[in-house]
Amino acid sequence: MFLAVLARADEAADVTAGQKIAETYCAACHAIGPDGDSPRTEAPRFRELGQRFPIENLEESLAEGIMTGHPDMPQFEMTPDEIGVFLAYLNSIQVKP
Repeated sequence: MFLAVLARADEAADVTAGQKIAETYCAACHAIGPDGDSPRTEAPRFRELGQRFPIENLEESLAEGIMTGHPDMPQFEMTPDEIGVFLAYLNSIQVKP
């Protein structure tokens, strides 16, 4: 029981850390939360990414640095730990079709 509580606390910490990454790097263009529209109409809402492809498919792109998207999308690379918490956050907000 105690280990399950610790695991849930770790998952919650990961989701919170992933949300901070989304707020820092993505919120200017994307809807990063469970509701609302993206500030840039062509930028996908993060809560719907799972309807397009498995969220885990982003892992390699994030590690190599995302170079596609809209013209002023910043190029950045994430550490393996950052990728893990970011994907945990994305998974936590996905809506079902």
